Formats: sequence, structure tokens, C-alpha cells
Amino acid sequence: MNTKYLYWGSTGLVALLALASGTMYFVAEALLVPLPRWLKEWTYAGFTIDFGSATIAHLAVGDPLSDVVTPVVALVVLLTSYVSYHRYSLTDAEDEPASA
Repeated sequence: MNTKYLYWGSTGLVALLALASGTMYFVAEALLVPLPRWLKEWTYAGFTIDFGSATIAHLAVGDPLSDVVTPVVALVVLLTSYVSYHRYSLTDAEDEPASA
């Protein structure tokens, strides 16, 4: 049993996961504050990859479906946010006067 801890500790996977999880809190702010459109697009892409990878990881190790539901729900919420962001940004673009 201790060899598993030694393996994961030596590969640094646990530290990498902690770093990615901690960074996500700061990256999530990019969706809430006014930033350039390209930065928001990359933020949505990053979260999609993260939640998609979590879903695949849970399925790959044979977790029960109750554990798989959480990242899938997060993906649905993210998709809803993405669609509403684009609808909102399109209506803002139509309301602004054209610059000549």
C-alpha cells in the first residue's frame, strides 16, 4: 500500500492537481469581470477541457454514476453560461453605435 503513495509522490501528480485546482479559482474570475472576448473564450475552453477530463477520468476508473454526474452537471452549467454570454454579447454589439 505504501508503494502507491511513494509512486504518486515521486511523479508529482498530486502537486500538479493541487496547482491546477488552486489556479482554477483565479481563472474563474475571468468569466465574471469585464475582459477581452478572446480571454473569456480561452477561459471557457479551459473549463470545458477540465470538466470533460474529469468526466472521462471518472468513467475510466469505473466510478459509480453518482460520481460521474457532478462534472457532467458542471459541463451543462458551463454550456448554459457560454450560450447566454454569446447572446448577451451579441445584443450589446447591436446596441452600440457603429464607429466610422
